[in-house]
Amino acid sequence: MSAATHDAIMRPLHLFPAAALALACAAATAFDKEPSMSSHTVTGPFDVKVAPQPLSAVAGGSGLGRMSLDKRFHGALDAASTGEMLSFGNPASGSAGYVAMETVHGTLDGRAGSFALQHSSTMAGGVPTQSITVVPGSGTGALAGLAGRMVVEVAPGGAHAYHFEYSLPD
Repeated sequence: MSAATHDAIMRPLHLFPAAALALACAAATAFDKEPSMSSHTVTGPFDVKVAPQPLSAVAGGSGLGRMSLDKRFHGALDAASTGEMLSFGNPASGSAGYVAMETVHGTLDGRAGSFALQHSSTMAGGVPTQSITVVPGSGTGALAGLAGRMVVEVAPGGAHAYHFEYSLPD
């Protein structure tokens, strides 16, 4: 094969990766048009009532506890929530764990709607580790698209407070 023929065959192959890369970048940019999000942090007190509930027949002898949750948030999160919690603990060692789901209805920085929170937290030797997250896709009304994480603090006297970092589409 002559050098001219080789160059004529190979030139388009050398150009293709650059063209393909440019096309892929343009396509990625076109499809990567997520709405802009604004991030916020709000804090405030909340009241909570927990009430023991019966376990299912399957979980009856497991040592689990089941409770209903009834909360009232105050401040920038002006809302009420209801939910359920399953827990297990060893008071002698200061270790425990719980999972919970709750639905929150009200306003967040003046935006009305609802969303769900998923809890999965543990305590090892008296040291807590919390994970309280907005369930993706659960926001309704003006809270559609809500994402975020919450931390709960309990003061020595039992007063509860929330610290909520969240983002919403602009």
